[in-house]
Amino acid sequence: MDNNSVAPISELMAPMAEFDKSPPSPPETPPLTTNMDDLPPPPSSATSIPVSAAVSEAVAAPSEKQRQFEEDNEWVCVNWLEYMVVVVLASLLLLGALTVTVFWVLFYHNGFAWRENPTLQFNLHPVLMVAGFISFSGFSMLLYRICRCCRRIHVKLFHTIFHAISIPCIVVGFMAVYDWHSLSNPPVPHFYSLHSWLGLITMGMFALQFIVGFFSFLLLLCCESATAAFRAAMIPIHASFGITIFMLAVASCVTGLIQKAVDNLGSVKYSGLPEEAIILNSLAMILVALGILLSYAVRREWFHVEVKTIVTERL
Repeated sequence: MDNNSVAPISELMAPMAEFDKSPPSPPETPPLTTNMDDLPPPPSSATSIPVSAAVSEAVAAPSEKQRQFEEDNEWVCVNWLEYMVVVVLASLLLLGALTVTVFWVLFYHNGFAWRENPTLQFNLHPVLMVAGFISFSGFSMLLYRICRCCRRIHVKLFHTIFHAISIPCIVVGFMAVYDWHSLSNPPVPHFYSLHSWLGLITMGMFALQFIVGFFSFLLLLCCESATAAFRAAMIPIHASFGITIFMLAVASCVTGLIQKAVDNLGSVKYSGLPEEAIILNSLAMILVALGILLSYAVRREWFHVEVKTIVTERL
């Protein structure tokens, strides 16, 4: 009996004991697996430095660009000022040399004549030689090397026309001085002075330069593609000979002025520096200045490269 009474109690206590226990935890669900490598890294202080640097660079960039723009504009203005000074001054000197020569002949030597008066016929020589070798040839060089905003064929034609105008001036001027030497009483010997030697060399080189230039840069344009390499090789030679001939022409004119001043005034009177001597010396200085200025204009690369681009864009 006792055994029977105990058994039910123990059976009742067992569930109670199990009830007092802490409730079982819910079944664990498998955690969500996330790959941390796939996530972007958290922002750090290291990344803030490039951002701030980029912002500061973006802020500073306009000022640097503006400064560069101002410097470029300033340089272009300086180049344009240089260009205008060279063009205007060279043009004035080319016209001034011819004007002073004509004034000297008309005011001090009574004008011009032909073979009926050999003395006045000689007056054609300085005027026509300065016109041909200096004024027309100088404008021809100046137009070709500086006025590059036109089409190249037009520039070549103007260059050739100015040189072609120089030819009759040089021929008639040479005939005038030759007749004066022959028709003077007594006759004056030919080709004895340094001026005459320089003049002969200048005329010979001028004729050779004109013939080669006309053949190379105008006639050979009929087969432009086949002669492009030859014409490109001839350009620096042609330019060097051109400035050499102009400098020889300046030297010939200066020595001729000195010879004429000594013959007309005499060394004693010339040393006293009368008005005619001042005019002759001033004309010689104009010629020397032209030699310097035109040689600078021919050798200045900016004039015949950048000016062409700038003028074309602005037109």
